[in-house]
Amino acid sequence: MNENYQLTLDRTLDTVVNSGRVPSLLLHSCCAPCSSYVLEYLSRYFNITVFYYNPNLDTHEEYERRVGEQDRLIREMPFGHEVRLIVGDYDTDKFHEISKGLEDVPEGGERCFKCYRLRLEEAARMAKKGGYDYFTTTLSISPLKNAKKLNEIGAELAEKYGVNYLFSDFKKRDGYKRSCELSAVYSLYRQNYCGCEYSKTEAQRREAAKRGC
Repeated sequence: MNENYQLTLDRTLDTVVNSGRVPSLLLHSCCAPCSSYVLEYLSRYFNITVFYYNPNLDTHEEYERRVGEQDRLIREMPFGHEVRLIVGDYDTDKFHEISKGLEDVPEGGERCFKCYRLRLEEAARMAKKGGYDYFTTTLSISPLKNAKKLNEIGAELAEKYGVNYLFSDFKKRDGYKRSCELSAVYSLYRQNYCGCEYSKTEAQRREAAKRGC
């Protein structure tokens, strides 16, 4: 039976409220649109540090554009508690190393799982180093991302690094829909591919098929 990660999150948030303190959360973010709903939701419970770490992005220009939008969103959007931004290194060699031999695997397969782990492990390291109470990622808000796999990896890394992982599936309760609404409110740049060169190629193929090319 599949675990309901939203209910798991609900229980954790109840514990946070009952603790009488505001814990710290390191939130890995893939982009501003995906983070919008997550920040609106979780900033009521946590002091959040957004960790922008995405070495999978296909060009430095795309990386800088998404970082800029993430920074602008944090500056313009109201939050329940403090939200700040840390920008990680743009080291594409790490992504290409984990992608070797998996270049032709369709999106959503083993290459993506390795990419989840790459980004989540860096977030776990940062959370350990910074003494955060929890870490998690915005990735589960996407209908194209495997929440079960993300949470399994998060649980493994929580045990490895000794930092609590915030189990979640942010697409639940219309989370993805709300992220689209907030993207419109703040006029956020929304890309039509995950970020890597392989997902971009797949997106281009889908668009071409729609046009009948």
